[in-house]
Amino acid sequence: MSLLKQLFIAICLFLVVAFTGSFISGMESSREQLLSQLRSHAQDAATALGLSLTPHIDDPAMIELMVSSIFDSGYYATIRVVNIADNSVIVERRTTTAPENVPAWFVDLVDLTPEGGDALIMRGWEQAARVEVLSHPQFALTRLWDSAIGSLGWLLACGLVSAVLGGWLLRTQLRPLDDMVKQAQAITRREFLSMPKVPRTPELKRVVLAMNLMVEKLKNLFAEEAARSEKLREEAYQDSLTGLANRRLFDLKLAQQLEVSEQNTDGYLMLLRVNDLGGLNQRLGGQETDNLIQAIGLQLTQLMQQHQASGWLASRNRGGEFTLLAPSLSAEDADKLALQLSEQLQSLHQTGASDCNPVAHMGIAAYRPGESPGTVIGRADQALAQAQSKKPEQPWERLDDFNLATGQGIHEWRLWLDEALTGEKIQLYFQPVSRCDDTRQLIHQKVLARLLDQQGQAITAGRFIPWIERLGWAARFDLAMLEHSLNHLRLHPEPLALSLSAATLREPESWARLLDVLKQHPEQAALMTLELDERHLPSAPELETLGQQIRATGYQLGLQHFGGRFSLIGNLTNLGLAYLKVDGSYIRAIDRESDKRLFIEAIFRTTNSIDLPLIAEMVETEAELKVLNELGIEGAMGRLIGAPSPWQGS
Repeated sequence: MSLLKQLFIAICLFLVVAFTGSFISGMESSREQLLSQLRSHAQDAATALGLSLTPHIDDPAMIELMVSSIFDSGYYATIRVVNIADNSVIVERRTTTAPENVPAWFVDLVDLTPEGGDALIMRGWEQAARVEVLSHPQFALTRLWDSAIGSLGWLLACGLVSAVLGGWLLRTQLRPLDDMVKQAQAITRREFLSMPKVPRTPELKRVVLAMNLMVEKLKNLFAEEAARSEKLREEAYQDSLTGLANRRLFDLKLAQQLEVSEQNTDGYLMLLRVNDLGGLNQRLGGQETDNLIQAIGLQLTQLMQQHQASGWLASRNRGGEFTLLAPSLSAEDADKLALQLSEQLQSLHQTGASDCNPVAHMGIAAYRPGESPGTVIGRADQALAQAQSKKPEQPWERLDDFNLATGQGIHEWRLWLDEALTGEKIQLYFQPVSRCDDTRQLIHQKVLARLLDQQGQAITAGRFIPWIERLGWAARFDLAMLEHSLNHLRLHPEPLALSLSAATLREPESWARLLDVLKQHPEQAALMTLELDERHLPSAPELETLGQQIRATGYQLGLQHFGGRFSLIGNLTNLGLAYLKVDGSYIRAIDRESDKRLFIEAIFRTTNSIDLPLIAEMVETEAELKVLNELGIEGAMGRLIGAPSPWQGS
C-alpha cells in the first residue's frame, strides 16, 4: 500500500476516533446540563401555573384555558391538574409529537428522558389541587443533533484539508524517492545517473547521498575496467607507431572476410611497401623515417574512416609494409584508389626519395570468399613485385586471377533490386542464437535476407548488399526488412534480432519512418531487438539519443560485431543495450590462442560490471564453445549453433 493511501486511512481513523471521543464527551456533559434545564423548565412552569390557577380553582373553564395557554407556549410532554382529594384529573394536555429532523437512532442513542415538576393549588389554607408538568426533550435533542452535525462537519473539513495538504507535503517530501527509483531502474538498463539535487530532509538526504556515491563508484569501476580492456586491446591488436591495426588483427580480419558467410563479399587487398626503407633510415635518420611511416599511416587512417561503413581495415605489418583490406571494392574503384593514394604519398616530399622514384609501390589483389589467406596474400605479393618492376609513372599493379564482375551493370542491378524491394521477392532466413551452456536454450533468431532472382533462386546478402549501398537504398532495404520481420512476428511470436544499416542512422527521414513503424506495432516490441553495427555507430551523443528513442517505442537495442572500436565501451552505460555481440575474429581459435582468451575475459569483466550479456559470433567448434562457456559468455551463434535457413518453426 502506498504512503499516500496509508496517510489517507490514518486521517480517516483519526477523524473517527476524534469525532467519537468528542461526541461522547460533549453528549455526557450536555446531557446533565440539559436534564437540569428540563427539570428547571418543568418546575418553573408548574409553579407559575399553580400560582395562576389559585384564584380560579373553582372555575374549570378558566383552569382549562390557562393550562392550554401554557401548554401551547412551550415544549411540554404533559401538563395536568389533579384533585388532591380523590386524585381525579381535572385537566390534562399531552403531546405525542417526535423531534423533527432528528433520526430515531440518535434519539435512542442519547436516551434523554423527560423531566418533571409539580406545584400545589391552594384554596385558602387548604390544598385543593396539584399541577404536574413534564418538559418534552424535543428541543434538547434538536440541539444535541445540531451540535453533533456541526462537530462532524468541522472535523470532516479539517480532515479534507489535512488530507490535501498532507498528500501535497508527502509527494513533495518523497519526490526524491521517485528519483531514486528512476536511478535504480537506470542502473538495470546499464545507465549511471546521479541526482544533482539533494533533498533537505536529513533522512532522505542521507539515502540520496548514499545512492549517488554508489552510482559514482559503479561508474568509476566500469571506467577502470574499460580502460584496462582498451589498453589490452591496443597492446594485442594495434601498431604502436601508426595507430593502425597490427599484423595479427589483419590476419584475423582477412580470415574472417574469406569465410563463406552472409555478410562477406568480394573485394581487394592492397599491399603497400615503402621503397628502400633501410636507405631512408640511414640518409634521414630514425626520427624522419618514423615521421614518414606515421604520415603514410595517417593517409591510410583517413582513407579507412571514409569507408568505415564498408568494413575496410588498414594495418601495418612490419617496417614499411602496410595493407589495406577493402571489401566490396570494384576493379575500377581499386585503380582510382591506387592513383589517389600514390598522389598523396608523393605529396609528402620526402627528401630521401628521388624525383624519379615513387615513395612506395602498391600491389592490388582481388579476393573472394572461400579462398585461403595464403593464396590472397601471395597474389598481392605477386602484384607488388610486378609494380616494382614497372616504370615509376604507375607505381601500382592490380592482379585479378578471376573475374569479379557479375555480368550485370549498375543499370541491371538497379532494375532488379528495385523490383525485389518493391515486390515480394525478399525471403527471410533465420540463424539461431543460443546459450553457451549445455542446455543450448534459444535466445533469439537472427533475421537475414535473401533476394529471389528471376529464376526464383535465393541470392545471398554478400552479393546484393554492396549494390544496395552503392545505389543509396540501404535505408529502404532496412525498412522493407523490418516490415517483413514484423509480419513474421504476427504469425510466429518468437524473439528476433534485425540489423540496421548506417544509412538508416544517418538519414533523419529514414530514422523517423523506422520509428513510426515501430510505434505502430507495440505488440511486437518485446520480441524484437534492433542491432547496430559497431562500424556504423554515430557520435556518442547521437547514439545515446537514438537509444532513448528506440527504448521509448518498447523495442530493444543491441550492438553487433563489437571489438574493433573498444573505446566505445565507456559509453555503453548510457545506451541501455540488451546485449553485446563480440566480433567473430576475436572468437576464432580462442581455445588455442591465449591472448584472445585474455581479451574476451577483459570484455566480460567490463560488461559484467553493468550486467550486459555477451554473445559470441561465428562459433565453429565445440572447443571454442566450451571456452566461451567457461568464461561466462551468455550466448553464441555460428555454424556450430546453426546455419541460416528459411523458417522451420510451427
